[in-house]
Amino acid sequence: MYFFGMPKKASVLGVVAGLAVIAPLLAACTGDRAPAGDRPVVLTTFTVLADIAENVAGDHLEVRSITKAGAEIHGYEPTPGDIAKASEADLILDNGLNLELWFSQFVESVDVPHVVVSEGVDVLDISEDAYAGTPNPHAWMSPASAQLYVDNMVEAFSDLEPEHADDFRANGDAYKAQLQDIQDELVGELAALPENERALVTCEGAFSYLARDAGLTEAYIWPVNAEQQATPQQIAATIEFVRDNDVPAVFCESTVSDRPMQQVVEATGATFGGTLYVDSLSEEGGPVPTYLDLLRHDVDTIVAALTGGDR
Repeated sequence: MYFFGMPKKASVLGVVAGLAVIAPLLAACTGDRAPAGDRPVVLTTFTVLADIAENVAGDHLEVRSITKAGAEIHGYEPTPGDIAKASEADLILDNGLNLELWFSQFVESVDVPHVVVSEGVDVLDISEDAYAGTPNPHAWMSPASAQLYVDNMVEAFSDLEPEHADDFRANGDAYKAQLQDIQDELVGELAALPENERALVTCEGAFSYLARDAGLTEAYIWPVNAEQQATPQQIAATIEFVRDNDVPAVFCESTVSDRPMQQVVEATGATFGGTLYVDSLSEEGGPVPTYLDLLRHDVDTIVAALTGGDR
């Protein structure tokens, strides 16, 4: 297993040592916890999951996120305060697929129900570099796979609050319909592209599931946002792919520098198609304050750049 975002052994050991000291103290208090206000507390690991959960929960649950808007999920380093949040929750949701290995140490240390929301997804593996053969964790970037996230949340929330199960199911069905609309738009808008232009080139390999949905070939500079900078070999390979396939536009994600991709643009003449959002929502009033906004922004940006349209 690899600790995404924690390449230094000392960093991992320091976190684990700190959690080992505090976890037993907080775990002993979990039996006395009470939900904030009158609603049970659902804790998620990052903002995308929190927003999906809020749509399914409606007014029946209080949903919180460990990471804040704009945070890079792979590089997140947990704090003692995070385990306190976990000990106060009534349910913990995480993505799984090795995304939050930084969180697993103290999730196991508190007596709180825990659900992996990617359960049942048709998993794609990372194919390159040190992470080859491990699951690609970004399944939420597929509107189709995200519908399984919703189903898992509906089931988990119904177990937590059975009296509201019908509401959770109705909320989930309505939300899945919106996800399907985005899925249909993505596939339909890209259907007419020539074969060589059906390529999605990004900084991180975070779009494998979306590319699969849309029938696009995926290429990227690095597989996971766990390194400080791109290597010359990674940039050279991306330049070669863009040139060989006459790719019209390339992209980068909001939580990393686009400088390596700008080198690809300069070397190939491809257009920089824009900034995509993956691991985090923006603050309220920003470009992607909700998960549906994130998907629509990314779909619109990709379609406009690859088709030459103005959306």
